[in-house]
Amino acid sequence: MKKIIIHWTAGTNFPCSQDLFAYHFLIDKNGKIYNGVYKPEDNENCYDGKYAKHCGGGNTGAIGVSLCGMTGFDLKNKKTNYPLTDIQCNSAFKFISQLCKQYNIDISDKTVLTHYEFGLSHPKTSSFGKIDIAFLPPYPHLKANEIGFFIRNCIKNYSESPFT
Repeated sequence: MKKIIIHWTAGTNFPCSQDLFAYHFLIDKNGKIYNGVYKPEDNENCYDGKYAKHCGGGNTGAIGVSLCGMTGFDLKNKKTNYPLTDIQCNSAFKFISQLCKQYNIDISDKTVLTHYEFGLSHPKTSSFGKIDIAFLPPYPHLKANEIGFFIRNCIKNYSESPFT
C-alpha cells in the first residue's frame, strides 16, 4: 500500500452497510474503529472490482479511512447534525499513525491526505470538488487548506510517541 486517503462518510456518526463497503476502516463518534468489508490489500489491484471504492481516480494502492458523520454538511455555514468529534478525530489520527507504521507509509502530503486534497491535486477525477475533509468541527479555526497539514502533524506526533 502506498497511501492513505482520509474521508468523512457524509452519514451519521456510526457506519452503515454502504460505508463498510466503501472504506477499509471507519471511526465512529466515540472513537471505535470498524473494519470495512475489504482489506487494504484488496486495493492493490482494482481491476477485479472487489475493492473499497473510496476515492475516485485514487483507489489503487490506497487505504481508505473514514470518520463517520457530516451528513447534510453546509460548508458555507459550517453546520451538520452529525459533526465529527474530538475523540473520533484523535482516535483516527492515532490509528492512521499505526497504519503508516504497519504499511511503511511515510507521512507526507503525497502519501497521507484528505479526499479534499486528493481532489484538488487530481482535477480530472471524480474526486475533484469533494469537501471531505475541508472542515473539522473540533478545530473550527482551521481553514480548508490547513486541515491536511494539521492532520499529518497529529499523525506524526502519534508516530513519534513512545506510548502508541
